[in-house]
Amino acid sequence: MKAGDLRLVTEWDKTFPKSGKVDHSKVTFVNRYGITLAADMYVPKGAEGRLPAIAVSGPFGAVKEQCSGLYAQTMAERGFITIAFDPSYTGESSGEPRYMASPDINTEDFMAAVDFLSLNEKVDPDRIGIIGICGWGGMALNTAALDPRIKATVASTMYDMTRVNANGYFDSEDSEEQRYEKKKAMAAQRLEDLKNGTYKRAGGCLPLPVPEDAPFFVKDYSEYYKGRAYHARSLNSNEGWNVTGCESFMNQPILKYSNEIRSAVLIIHGEKAHSCYFSKDAYENMTKDSKYKDNKELMIIPGAVHTDLYDNFDVIPFDHIEEFMRKYL
Repeated sequence: MKAGDLRLVTEWDKTFPKSGKVDHSKVTFVNRYGITLAADMYVPKGAEGRLPAIAVSGPFGAVKEQCSGLYAQTMAERGFITIAFDPSYTGESSGEPRYMASPDINTEDFMAAVDFLSLNEKVDPDRIGIIGICGWGGMALNTAALDPRIKATVASTMYDMTRVNANGYFDSEDSEEQRYEKKKAMAAQRLEDLKNGTYKRAGGCLPLPVPEDAPFFVKDYSEYYKGRAYHARSLNSNEGWNVTGCESFMNQPILKYSNEIRSAVLIIHGEKAHSCYFSKDAYENMTKDSKYKDNKELMIIPGAVHTDLYDNFDVIPFDHIEEFMRKYL
């Protein structure tokens, strides 16, 4: 399948400094739905022979110029070939209409990244792993359950996007009646969008300074996306997803068969993160009644909040991630 023509930015426009230890280039590849994905590729300088490789994406609503690129570049510094990619309909990747998400298509995005790495002459196709951050942590687990080519998966500060869409935060909207009201609102919005000829955006993070009475995690997100890691192509930094962009997540649990994942999985989360319950429950469900527990690990970082695992080098356990990837790749 031929990749479409994308207009990719050539200058360094990341929210983190460029490393002198790796070679960087832009690459593209096509997923099963014919959508061309854009990625940053990082290769250790002086690399020889076929190396283990890692595909990275996330958080949900971010772009590769933010923390997925930071993870990818850092792991490349440690000897892995890496790519950080923009999911379908976002960033520099193709897909129309823009700002849509899909449990199926976004899982396919990860699998297409594995396709690309498997066929790259610099990569050992038997040593490929993935890293998913935030909402893409859940997608990474879903991909690992589907794709046996993946030998190791890291889910960092993960969300289960199907659960939060269906049940609300902390499962506070987990009732048939509340889900029905959400579905009614989505159905009405679909018609409004058709009448208006455009998709209404849901809004990204709150502008700075965030009101004092806002929940801490709302402030936490805004300080990252609107502050230290603002990027013009990031949904969360700007007007967010389409209101109907995540509609299908309400009806499609993505972690149904996680306890059948045979490959290695490391789940990392901050102890003080509002989202920590996603990782704890995902790990419990992944190992419950599973024949494949021995290569599964849950790592809770004391005192850390959700976005600490986005860009805080004092918190992100890169040494442990490297050790885990070297063991299983």
